[in-house]
Amino acid sequence: MLIEVRAKNCYAFNEEIQFSMKADMRNKKFGSNVHKENNFNVLKTAGIYGPNNTGKTCLVKCIKAIKNVLLNKNKEIMPNIFTESTVCELGITFLFLGRKFAYDFKYDIKENAFIYESFLEILKDQYNNEKEICWLKKDTIGEEYECLDESLRDIIPVVSKNNLLYYVMDTGKFEYINKMKEILVGFASKIDVINMNNIPISNTIEVMKNKNQIQEKVVEFIKNSDLYMDNFEYVGMDKIPVELNDSDEKPDEMVLNIPEGFMDQIRLVSTYKGIKVPSMLFDSTGTKKITAIASYVIQALEQGRILVVDELDSSIHFKLTRAIVAMFNNEMNTDAQMIFTVHDINLMDCKRLFRKEQIWFVHKDSNGVYVYSLADFTAQQGVRDTTDIMEKYRKGALGALPDPELINSLLSIKGNMNGK
Repeated sequence: MLIEVRAKNCYAFNEEIQFSMKADMRNKKFGSNVHKENNFNVLKTAGIYGPNNTGKTCLVKCIKAIKNVLLNKNKEIMPNIFTESTVCELGITFLFLGRKFAYDFKYDIKENAFIYESFLEILKDQYNNEKEICWLKKDTIGEEYECLDESLRDIIPVVSKNNLLYYVMDTGKFEYINKMKEILVGFASKIDVINMNNIPISNTIEVMKNKNQIQEKVVEFIKNSDLYMDNFEYVGMDKIPVELNDSDEKPDEMVLNIPEGFMDQIRLVSTYKGIKVPSMLFDSTGTKKITAIASYVIQALEQGRILVVDELDSSIHFKLTRAIVAMFNNEMNTDAQMIFTVHDINLMDCKRLFRKEQIWFVHKDSNGVYVYSLADFTAQQGVRDTTDIMEKYRKGALGALPDPELINSLLSIKGNMNGK
C-alpha cells in the first residue's frame, strides 16, 4: 500500500510536496478506514480537492511517473517550467508484504541520467520507534555509495546512469539488489492509474471475455450501479442486437471510443427490461464510465491493488462515487487502496465517511503550489470531526477554492453590445 508520495521540481511542483496516506491513530473514529499491519497504519482511501489547473492531476502524474520508472516504461517526467533546474526529484514510501520501504530518485532530464537513488527499509518496534536500514544509496553528485551487497559498492560508480541501477546490471548475482528489484517491481505492478475523462474500456472488455468470478463480480457491480439494467455481457458477433455499418450513428463520447478495439466494443451488450441493446450506442456517458471503471474497482478489491483515479466524479452521480469510496473504506476490504481527485463536495464528509487525514487539498497562488491535509487544521481553528466541512470549504476557510470573476466577461460582452 502507498504511504507517501514526494515530489520536487516536477510538473506543477517547484518546492517539495508530500502527500501522505499515513493514518493518525490518535483518532479512533472510522477505524475500518485504516489498514493495520505489523504496527503500520495506512489509510485505505484519500480524496484530493482543489480548483482546476492547480496541480491535482500533476500529483496523479507523479504517481504514474514513479510507476513507469520502476517498471522501466516511458518516463513521462517533466520539470517545473518556472525553474532552471532540469533535475526532477520523486519518491515513495510504501508497504509491501508487511514491510515498509522508501525509495527516492533524482532524474536529470537534460542528461537523461539518474543521478541519485536511495532505497531504505523502515523497521518499527512495538513502541512505534522507527529504524532505517539503507539497502542502497547512489549519489553521483556527492559521490556517496552504499549497498548491503558489499561486492557491489565499487561497481556502482562506473555503471550507466541512463536507467535505474537494477536495470543496467545482472541483479541475479547480488542478493539485496535482486530482492530490491523484486520489491519495487512487485509494488509498482499493483498500481493502476486512470483518468475518468479518458478512461479506456479495454480493461473491462478483457475481463468480460473470460468466464470467471471476476467477470461475474464486474457484471454485478455494473448492474448494482444502474438500477434499470438487467444484464451486461460480451457476446458473439452473431448475437449483436443491431447491425452496424458506416452510416450508423457513432457514440458522442469519442473519448471512450477506442478505434483499434471498435469490434470488441460493439460486442458489449446491455439488457433493459428484457431488451438487449449495444452498450456503445444506447448507454449514457455515465453508464459507459461505470462500465469502464467497474473492472478496475473489482480487481483492486479482489487482488489488493492500488487504484489512482483522476476526476472520479466525472459524469457519475454523487451517490455512486460515494458508494465506490465506501467499498474501499469498508472493513471487508483488507488490502486495496484508492486515491482520487474530485470536485464533488458531497464526499467531503467527516461525519459519515472520512477521517480528517483522508481529505486533501491542492492550492496554488503566485508563490507556488501547496499540498496539505484537512488534518493540518486544528480544533482551535474550528475544524473538528463534527464540523460541517463542506460549509467551511464553501466559505474559503480551507483554501483550495476558485474565485471566478466571470461577471467581468458578461460585462464585457454586454458592454460591447451596448457600444454597437
